Amino acid sequence: MQLLYILIIISSLSFLTYGIAYFTSSKMKSEFIRFGLKKLGPLTAILEILGALGLLVGLMFNFILLISSGGLALLMLLGVAVRIRVKDSFWELLPALFFLILNAYIFFEVVK
Repeated sequence: MQLLYILIIISSLSFLTYGIAYFTSSKMKSEFIRFGLKKLGPLTAILEILGALGLLVGLMFNFILLISSGGLALLMLLGVAVRIRVKDSFWELLPALFFLILNAYIFFEVVK
């Protein structure tokens, strides 16, 4: 359980950082323009922030943890697909893949 707790904190802090960065960094907004997803940028950032907060609340309520980790894993699956579609390099795709695997792991640990 200790490892799972640490992974949840890492994922939560990362998604909070990325979600907030969308609203404070022009670089993040330009990435969504490059992806052809300019209109989905704010929604994605809000989902990242809600997912991050859900992971933290989920430390007390497994159902919330299940929804949050599953939602973030799905969001990152879509992120991997977008990165493949725009032909990003493996290194550019790696963070999305890492967070997909991390949140899928959290999800399946909670389901057990």
